[in-house]
Amino acid sequence: MFGGGGMNPRKMQQMMEQMGIDVTEIDAESVTITTNDGEQLVFDAPEITRMDAQGTQTYQIVGEPDQQEASGAAGAVESGDTDTADASDDADDEIPESDIKLVASQTGVSPSEAREALEAADGEPAAAISRLE
Repeated sequence: MFGGGGMNPRKMQQMMEQMGIDVTEIDAESVTITTNDGEQLVFDAPEITRMDAQGTQTYQIVGEPDQQEASGAAGAVESGDTDTADASDDADDEIPESDIKLVASQTGVSPSEAREALEAADGEPAAAISRLE
């Protein structure tokens, strides 16, 4: 969780509970952040912590991102299994299978619901996830 500067982790947890702060570790395969200029930061196997405090959720992502162009650009997908993903992308309004899996895993919905949310959000994973939460 948190280092606490030498403080006992159990005592740190008790203090956070007293202040109404709930910290949860999130198990995720990857996280993609799309910037306004179209660049994507892809974190594979990140450490994610969600902190709920005073009605606000804050997410902390720890990991080393790979920088890519936006998913619509050529060569944006750099994983080894691009053959099947590229074939299905062309047939399904060019929504990458990896984005569908990401939205489904982050929200707990089926792949078809994730695809619908991505289509409604113009292919933006972050917007699709926000719609489904």
